Amino acid sequence: QAQLVESGGGLVQPGGSLRLSCVTSGFTFSDSIMNWYRQAPGKERELVAVIGSGLGSTNYADSVKGRFTISRDNALSTVYLQMNTLKLEDTAVYYCNARRPLSSYWGQGTQVTVSS
Repeated sequence: QAQLVESGGGLVQPGGSLRLSCVTSGFTFSDSIMNWYRQAPGKERELVAVIGSGLGSTNYADSVKGRFTISRDNALSTVYLQMNTLKLEDTAVYYCNARRPLSSYWGQGTQVTVSS
């Protein structure tokens, strides 16, 4: 059974940094596309960052480009999201997602709150 467990969220001041981790198990991590999504109160869930399998190409939402970095460690079946220069509007629950040809798996989410 697939499991994805996010951690690393918390309260941070504007301009600060956080590093989210998503530890996975129960599926073949190395050939899965891994995504980070976020959902702010009253808003739809949005895709923040993607990292492919293989060469690990990345893509980002315009709102986080240059500030967030997604990476993966296939040996640890873990995906990371380094978030720098955080803004108030980055406040949301952040979700890890694994996308495979016939299935998609989600974590339970971790809260990130940016506040002064």
